[in-house]
Amino acid sequence: MAFNELRAIATFTKAAELGSLRAAAAAQAITPQAASQALSQLEAFLGVRLFHRTTRRLSLTEEGARFLESARPGLDSLQRALRDARRDQQQMAGPLRIAAPRFIARELLWPVLDEFCRAHPEVEPDVRLDDRLVNWVEDRVDVGFRAGGPPEEGVIARRLLPLQLVVCAAPAYLQRHGEPASLDALAGHRCSGFRRPGSGRLMDWEFLVDGDIVSRELPAALCVNDIELEQQAVLDGHCIGQLVGLVAAPLIRAGRLRPLLGAHVAEHLGLYLYYGSRVAQPARVRAFIDLAVARIAGNPAWLLSPQELGQPAPRRR
Repeated sequence: MAFNELRAIATFTKAAELGSLRAAAAAQAITPQAASQALSQLEAFLGVRLFHRTTRRLSLTEEGARFLESARPGLDSLQRALRDARRDQQQMAGPLRIAAPRFIARELLWPVLDEFCRAHPEVEPDVRLDDRLVNWVEDRVDVGFRAGGPPEEGVIARRLLPLQLVVCAAPAYLQRHGEPASLDALAGHRCSGFRRPGSGRLMDWEFLVDGDIVSRELPAALCVNDIELEQQAVLDGHCIGQLVGLVAAPLIRAGRLRPLLGAHVAEHLGLYLYYGSRVAQPARVRAFIDLAVARIAGNPAWLLSPQELGQPAPRRR
């Protein structure tokens, strides 16, 4: 149909209610000419006359009265649904679906979620932890976190933090095996291996060398597919590991781990926050995004400084 059926039916019912096509046009913020055209198109489509019209007044025909009786309940339901959707968009209540990798859940995500829930107790978080990539459309995700490269096209992404790749070991390991003096020396040490979720392939270790990112395949003395288990193996002195900075930082600051080869820490990967649209977001989604950005983005608590990595501080100009 070449005309807007919903607008035409709304114009018709409003005109019947107010007894005036001009008043119906004003109520809908359209011109009297547009209202008249919409009504004429509706009558032409239905093949019946809906109003007896004079220059001063309107009155329903018998067919118009029957059509009004049939159309009004459906139109009222639709308008009620629109009002409810607008109200829900503004309310700080309802479900909030969040997807995130497991390794950020306790230390990084939970403090933000805890603060958010205390401020907005009517919101109902539904958190899905999965180290594999989540299909945000199929899983109906409102807000997601992703470690690695930027999320797929079709979502809005904000890089919150660089993910430093830090080679580190427990003091107990270093007492027994010594400290590697170079990248080449790592091949002679007991190194952890991390298997990719899904494929199970061992991930290469990645380093910053002369401004470029280089990958190295190192023999693994202990293989896992869980970041927390790898962290525990390194803490207990079984191996050297390359851990993500936001995991390693609190352990290094507590003296439980020592950073190694700090000049080669790569930061090309990131922690991203993503969502579907900048507009038409429910208030609860917008509020959570704003809080997550405020608490996480660039937060030095999750980043190791050059001094903490055993490197000289950058020179001031």
